[in-house]
Amino acid sequence: METANNKRVWFVTGASSGFGKELVNEITTRGEIAVATFRKENQAQEFTNLDEGKLGVVVDVTQNNQIKTGIETAIAHFGKIDILVNNAGYGSIGSIEEVSEDEVRRQMDINLISPVNLIKAVLPFMRKERSGHIINITSVGGVIGFTASGIYNASKFALEGIGHSLVQQVKHLGIKVTNVEPGPFRTNWAGASASYEDTKIEDYKASVGENLAWMKSINGKQAGDPTKAAKAIYEMSHLDNPPLLFPLGEYAYQVLEEHYQFALQNLKDVAYLGRPTDFLVEAVL
Repeated sequence: METANNKRVWFVTGASSGFGKELVNEITTRGEIAVATFRKENQAQEFTNLDEGKLGVVVDVTQNNQIKTGIETAIAHFGKIDILVNNAGYGSIGSIEEVSEDEVRRQMDINLISPVNLIKAVLPFMRKERSGHIINITSVGGVIGFTASGIYNASKFALEGIGHSLVQQVKHLGIKVTNVEPGPFRTNWAGASASYEDTKIEDYKASVGENLAWMKSINGKQAGDPTKAAKAIYEMSHLDNPPLLFPLGEYAYQVLEEHYQFALQNLKDVAYLGRPTDFLVEAVL
C-alpha cells in the first residue's frame, strides 16, 4: 500500500476531459492525490504517476463491477478516499416526444444511476472513517428546465434530489455533500459529449429546434472557464462547512436568482388555493 499520509485522496470520475481533467490537474498541482477514472486502459496508464500522486483506473461508470473494483483499487493503494467527485456524464438534447426510450434510459443510467452506485460503493469506507465529502457535479439544469434538454434536466434534477436527501442521512457521520451547479462552460458538454436528437416534428421547431441550434452555435464560446471552475471546487472542498449547493459561473447565479424569485412569487400567487386543502382539524405537521 502506498501511504497517503495527511494528503487527501480524491476519486474523480470522467477525467479524460472537461471539469474532470482540470480538477485532477488542480488536485495534484496542489500536492494532493487524484484517483481518476478513464474508459480506456491507455488513458489510465498515461495518467498514472504515483510519485506525483496520480493513479488512473479503468471504470466504465455504467458497469457496477468496474465501479467497485475502481474504489477498491484506490483503497488498496492509499488506504482511504476522502472525496468522491461524481463528474462523468453527458447531455441528451431534443424534444421529450422525440428522444427514444433507449436514449432516456442511457441518460438516466450515466447521469443518475452511475453516481448513485459510486456513492453506495464509497460510503462504507467513509462511514468507517466518520469523514468524507461527496461532490456531485449536477448543473444549473438540475434546478431549472431548459427548452431542448428535458431528459437531461430530469437526470440532473434527480441527482440534485439525491444530494438533498443524502446530506441529511450522513451529516451526523461527519460526511459532507455538495451539489455543484455549473452554468455553460467551455467543455465538450455541448459538443462531442452531447447526444442530439434533431427536431423533426414541425410543432417543435420554433421551441426545441431553435434552442437546440443555439446550443450548437455557442459550443466553444461559453463564458465558463473549466480551469477556474476546478480551482473553485478545490477551494470549496477546504471550507469547514462546504455548501450543499454551489453554483458556478455568472450565468448560473443570474438565472438561479431569477428562478428563486419566480418560485417565491408563484408560491404566493397560488397560496389562496393551495393552502386551505388540509383537514379542518389540528394536524401534526
